[in-house]
Amino acid sequence: MYTTGCKLFFCQHILSKYHKAISKNRFMSTNLHSSMNIFDRNAKLKQKERAGRMENVDTYDYLKDEIGYRLADRVFDVKRTFKCALDLGCSRGYVSKNIIRDSVEKLIMCDTSETYLYQASPPEDGVEVERLVVDEEKLPFESDYFDLVISNLSLHWVNDLPGAFSQIMRVLKNDGVFLASVFGGDSLYELRCSLQLAELERVGGISPHISPFTAVQDIGSLLNRAGFTMLTIDTDEIVVGYPSMFELMWDLKGMGESNAARNRSLHLSREKMLAAAAIYQELYGEKDKVPATFQVLYMVGWKPDPTQPKPAARGSGEVSLKDLYRLDEVVKDIKKMPLDDGDKKK
Repeated sequence: MYTTGCKLFFCQHILSKYHKAISKNRFMSTNLHSSMNIFDRNAKLKQKERAGRMENVDTYDYLKDEIGYRLADRVFDVKRTFKCALDLGCSRGYVSKNIIRDSVEKLIMCDTSETYLYQASPPEDGVEVERLVVDEEKLPFESDYFDLVISNLSLHWVNDLPGAFSQIMRVLKNDGVFLASVFGGDSLYELRCSLQLAELERVGGISPHISPFTAVQDIGSLLNRAGFTMLTIDTDEIVVGYPSMFELMWDLKGMGESNAARNRSLHLSREKMLAAAAIYQELYGEKDKVPATFQVLYMVGWKPDPTQPKPAARGSGEVSLKDLYRLDEVVKDIKKMPLDDGDKKK
C-alpha cells in the first residue's frame, strides 16, 4: 500500500516524464515540418458541438469568461486602434464581448464549431463583425491581412503548434501583434494524478485521461522560431473549488474541454472513477470541496518591422551589473558628471 507521500512523488515523476515527451514531440514537429497527431480534431469538434447544445450552457462559462476578460485587458494595453482583428477560436465570445470600438474597427470571429460561432457574444456596438467557420490549423486568409490576432483557450488543441504560429505570423501585417492564452502543462494536475493512481492500484498501468498541454518553457522558443519579436509570456493559476471530482469532470464536459488525445482511453469504469474520487479527496480535498488548478499561459508577440525599437548595442551600457547593489550611488555620480557640448545643445 502506498503512503500519501509516495503516491504524490510517484505521480509527479510520471507527469514530469509525460510533459517532457509531449514537448519533445512538438519540437520534432518544428524540425521536421510535419504535424504530430496528438489530438483527434474531429472528436474535439463533436465535443464542442455537444457542449454548445447542452441545457444551461451559460452555466459552464465561468472559467473561460474570466480568462477571456484578462486577455481582452491585454488588448487594451496596446495603445492603438486596430483596423482589422481576428479572434481565432472565438468559442462563445469570451474575448469578443469585451472588445470596444476604440480598440478594434473590424473583428472577424472564427471557430471550428458552427454552434459556438453563432452563440458567440458580439463586441461593443460600432465594431464591424464577420463570423467564419475556420480550422485553426488551416487559415484561409491572405498574407499581411490583420493588425491583431487574438486566440483564447483554443491553440492547446492544435496538433502542429509551430505550424499554427507560422500561419498566424503570415496573416499578420508588419508590426501586427499576436495575443493568446492556452492551458499550461500543470493544469488539472490533481485530477491527472488521482486518475493515474487509481489505475495503478487496480490494473497496474495508466492511460492518458487528461489531454497533454504545452509547458511554459517551450512557448517562448516556439514563438521565436516562428519569427515573433518582443515576446512577453506570463503565467497565471486559477484554482476552482468543486464538491467532488465528478462535478469537475461534468463541468469540463460542459466547457468542451474533455480529453481529445488520440491515445485516450474511451472507457473509464465505475470502479476506477470511485477510486480516483476517493484518492482526489484524500490527497487534495478540504472540508467540503476539492480544488482544481488551471494553469493559464498568456503570450504576446509582434511581427517584425523596421520601426520597432531595437535592443541597445552590446557593451553600450553605462552601469555594470556588479554595481547594482549600489545603484543609487551610481545614479548620483552620473548626474554630477559634466555635460558635453552635444548634450548642452539639447
